[in-house]
Amino acid sequence: MAAPPDITAWRPRVEGIDEVFHARFADHAYPMHTHDAWTLLIVDEGMVRYDLERHEHGARSSVVTLLPPHIPHNGGAATPAGFRKRVLYLNTAQIEAGLIGRAVDRPVLHDPSLRRRIHQLHRTLERPGDELEAQSRLALVSERLAQHLRGQLGAPPSPHDRRIAHELRDLLDARFVEGVTLAEAAELLHAHHTHLVRAFSKEFAMAPHQYLTGRRVDLARRLLLGGMRSPDVATSVGFYDQSHFSRHFKRVVGTSPGRYARTVAAVGEGPYPRSSEPRTNAA
Repeated sequence: MAAPPDITAWRPRVEGIDEVFHARFADHAYPMHTHDAWTLLIVDEGMVRYDLERHEHGARSSVVTLLPPHIPHNGGAATPAGFRKRVLYLNTAQIEAGLIGRAVDRPVLHDPSLRRRIHQLHRTLERPGDELEAQSRLALVSERLAQHLRGQLGAPPSPHDRRIAHELRDLLDARFVEGVTLAEAAELLHAHHTHLVRAFSKEFAMAPHQYLTGRRVDLARRLLLGGMRSPDVATSVGFYDQSHFSRHFKRVVGTSPGRYARTVAAVGEGPYPRSSEPRTNAA
């Protein structure tokens, strides 16, 4: 008897992604069907065979598959061992409709860098509270997909825009506790969201979400030094919950917030023990 399917599906709080779908199938075969969204597929184990516009294709673990909306396709395991896949259903606004025909002709993309970015995006989507990071990663993935479909991978980057990068940094500085979505930033700064991510990353050698996290951790350290309890710090500086706070704090500082706070309590006001004797100037 074949193993039962193992399925996880959710709708993330990230504009542009309608659904995240992770599945392990042993013998399930999809009938011909369509989606209203772009289907962005990576395979982690096995191989998927599918038909798209009367042409047979295969999705292996080394490639990225992009199936366009409204085009019938099916799918099933290419071997008896089955397959494990991860899928993002991208809103049609993520990739222009004029590229659907090119996606029909070339649904399989041989791009290890793009596959790695999609894997990182999936990992980010599994962590509540990292929505800005997911939005930034999605912007770069969508841009790369469109470049593939247009045949523009070798095109030179757009001119660097230092002004927009510094304006985004000012916005993040002003709202790093409450946070800001990439869509809000794009509207406020009158710039495309992908342009914001690229300009900021080039100017400051870090992504916007990394900068925002750093500002939050920096404030958290000051609050912990002031004696605030770690659970209260987490919400005060804008993290989703204590787990979200602890993960990022340890990544930046090298230790957990609790251990950092205990160190502060043990040391007191400074790294030197207090003396009961009054200090005098040297002779």
